[in-house]
Amino acid sequence: MDHLEFYNLKEHPFSNAVDTRYFYNSKQHSEALIRLKYAVDTMKGLAVVVGGVGTGKTTLARRMLNELGEDKYEAALLVVIHTSVTTDWLMKKIAMQLGIENASDNKLEILGQLYRKFIEIYESGRKSVILMDEVQMLQSREIMEEFRGLLNMEGPGGKLITLVFFGLTELDDVLALDEPLKQRVAVKYKLSGLDENVTREYIKHRLSVAGCSEDIFSPEAITAIHHFTNGVPRLINTVCDNAIFEGFLLKQKPISKEIIDQIGTGLDLKAPQ
Repeated sequence: MDHLEFYNLKEHPFSNAVDTRYFYNSKQHSEALIRLKYAVDTMKGLAVVVGGVGTGKTTLARRMLNELGEDKYEAALLVVIHTSVTTDWLMKKIAMQLGIENASDNKLEILGQLYRKFIEIYESGRKSVILMDEVQMLQSREIMEEFRGLLNMEGPGGKLITLVFFGLTELDDVLALDEPLKQRVAVKYKLSGLDENVTREYIKHRLSVAGCSEDIFSPEAITAIHHFTNGVPRLINTVCDNAIFEGFLLKQKPISKEIIDQIGTGLDLKAPQ
């Protein structure tokens, strides 16, 4: 018997890999989605979501992409993975994500291709949407100016594209590299850690998706998890994943506060008050 079987789990419930099945629609994530969909549906141009490390920005971006049906939207998600991105590479990547074949290596030609593609999408009755994650890594005024250029593209009904940026709080400083772009932020939402009651429901939700309907953490353990993690989903996952294995080794049901204290201390997380 392994730790999953011991706790009646069909799979690992607290992996930090992005899996939209485990998306927990907390009040703040629900409100963020509502506002982002509003920005997209009314073609506001630029919407921004910021939050600390592990607060669920990437999961939210994936969930939003899944909700933008192909019948109404031409949507793509780009994840920035390093700081050395150039404007030429970025514009070509956007063009390719939107289905432009033989995207040019020349930036001016790419912008022309993008404009024609936006018009094509608009005339088909759909909306163009680019979601970008980890945008705080694009620390370039030139890139911010290119985003502003995309937002300047308009058709008979107004703006031709909506950009939705996800990033750490430093994203505000990056947008400030081009003040006119920063002033175009039409919708902004800040994600924070979950409160204790929501942390409890978040844990319960993930256990349920993994096939477990019982409470495998004691109430005191839940409180300790919240204190150690400040309700940050990624940290909750890490602590709970470790706790399930340690609990199995000790054959403990439910998992106690003492196990959480041990794990939190071992991970150098702030001890609960």
